[in-house]
Order: sequence, then structure tokens, then C-alpha cells
Amino acid sequence: QVQLVESGGGLVQAGGSLRLSCVASGRTFSRYHMGWFRQAPGKEREFEAAVTWSGDGTRYADSVKGRFTISRDNAKNTVYLQMSSLKPEDTAVYYCAADLGLLSTRVAGYDYWGQGTQVTVSS
Repeated sequence: QVQLVESGGGLVQAGGSLRLSCVASGRTFSRYHMGWFRQAPGKEREFEAAVTWSGDGTRYADSVKGRFTISRDNAKNTVYLQMSSLKPEDTAVYYCAADLGLLSTRVAGYDYWGQGTQVTVSS
């Protein structure tokens, strides 16, 4: 089992920045690829970014390329999502997830999920 706890969400004005963190406990964090997803009210959960277990490979959704950066620190069992140039449409609950298989962009590809952290971007 892997337990994931997100933090760093909050209210920010459009154009601002936030850094989300996700701390993992349980089995060896460095074995897992990690991803960030988000879910807005009334919408499905969607992929935003993912990073390989080693940190040397990343993938991004087109909607956040150039604005969001995913990174990880295996010594701290933590994955980060640096978000900049935030837009009102980025408002959602953000979830981190752990994946033992191939690096995935699909919800079904992930084995463990955190409880989420709310990000609200005002216009």
C-alpha cells in the first residue's frame, strides 16, 4: 500500500502561481511513476502531468504544457506540481497518483490516489 497526501492548494488570482506537493508513505516511493490529475465540478478526472520513477521522463497534457512543471524528490518521498500563469479554468481538485506500471495518462493506469487539494483561480 502507498498513502498519498497532497497539500499546497488554495485561492490565487489569474496569472499567479502555486506549488502543489504530494508526500508518499508506505512502500518504496522511488518504484512508482507519479502523476497529477484534476477534477472540476461536473467533469471527469483528467490527466495533467506525470513523471517517471527516476524523474528523468515527464509527460504533460496539452492544456498545461509550458505552464506546469512536475518534479520529484525521492529522498523526500515527494512529488511536486509547480503551476504558473494560472487561469480560472485551472480551478479544480488536484489529485496525485502512483503507478507501478508503464507511465500512464489514464486514470485507470494508476494504483493509488490521494484525497486531493482544492485549487481555485479567480479572474
